[in-house]
Amino acid sequence: MEPVSTALAGIALVQQSVEFIKKNINTAQDISQIFDMVDNALNGQQQINKERWGNKTLIGSHKSAAHAVIDAKLAAEQIEEMKNLIDYRFGFGTWQEILKLRADRIREEAEEDKRLQREKRKQKADLIETMQIIGIAGGGVLAVFLICFTILSIWVR
Repeated sequence: MEPVSTALAGIALVQQSVEFIKKNINTAQDISQIFDMVDNALNGQQQINKERWGNKTLIGSHKSAAHAVIDAKLAAEQIEEMKNLIDYRFGFGTWQEILKLRADRIREEAEEDKRLQREKRKQKADLIETMQIIGIAGGGVLAVFLICFTILSIWVR
């Protein structure tokens, strides 16, 4: 995705999530009903920040600098508004609890990815070890066969 479209997608994600929460905050019975929208808004803000601070070439970086700053500020304002709505509706500290739960979930996903990568590496190493054993055993059988064939051909003469 192009840098500009990434930032636009990020700001749109934040705006849509905040609008959803504004409309549904009073009807939500618990925080789990709006957690996905909070997660989407924070992901949108993360996209905006990644675009703002991500790798840029010198050419063209100044053209979108103003847009990046404005988008980041707008997203921060909307996230703050969402924070206030959630804390007002569910009690002070709910926003911090959401952020902690989200960070825990992200950490757990990263740990699971690392565990899966370790498991794949171990399976690959086991496969290589098995192939080596088969190769050595096959080479041994071939060597015995050649020796027997040579002895038999000498004996038959």
